[in-house]
Amino acid sequence: MKILNTYKILSAAIVLGPLCFGQYQFEIKNASKKYNAIINVENCFDDRCKDKGTIELYDNKNTKVQTFTSDNLIFNLEKGQKLVPGKMLQLSNEQSPVIIDDFNFDGTEDIAIRNGNMGNYSADSYDVYVFNSTRMAFVKSAELTDIGSNSLGLFTVDHKRKRLIATGKSGCCMFFTTEYAVIPNKGLEAVLEKEEDMTQEDRVKVVTKEKVNNKWMTKTKVYSSEQYKR
Repeated sequence: MKILNTYKILSAAIVLGPLCFGQYQFEIKNASKKYNAIINVENCFDDRCKDKGTIELYDNKNTKVQTFTSDNLIFNLEKGQKLVPGKMLQLSNEQSPVIIDDFNFDGTEDIAIRNGNMGNYSADSYDVYVFNSTRMAFVKSAELTDIGSNSLGLFTVDHKRKRLIATGKSGCCMFFTTEYAVIPNKGLEAVLEKEEDMTQEDRVKVVTKEKVNNKWMTKTKVYSSEQYKR
């Protein structure tokens, strides 16, 4: 009888896979204009999910495009969402640990996937994949993952100026901004660096370095605390 019970347990594990061990499943409809996503994550407690997870990306015709993994897929749930292992729940784009955008300005959507809190001051960190039209697949970008994992959260995308903007800080009163341009067939290039020094109560010192004609130009300006707005 003991052998039979063991066989039944093993059979269930094979059929159900990770879901029988408490894995939670979520769906993100309209993750972008082109894609939907299904998320499986290992652990959820209260209003938060974390640890190992997979993201299955589907196109609008419900054809699987690619599967991604994350060692620490963190995201929060809305109040009232009841967790049931194996039962799919809906996630909004605001909750999603998946961000889809054109990060390298080539006209195709790319994908950033939450992977822990390795950013500046334990901020959100992301693995970033860009779409490779030759391979017809998303390929992890070391450069974009680097700035997506070492800043105050994921960089912002300025489509009009074609810039990626990363931010950071040191202590209470030093703030840093770096803008990157995407150079075709070359990669990222820092083109602007700004340091905001608020260590003095009555003034703010702003040092801006900008690359013009391949040369760095530096400007320093001091504002009163009342005058300056970030």
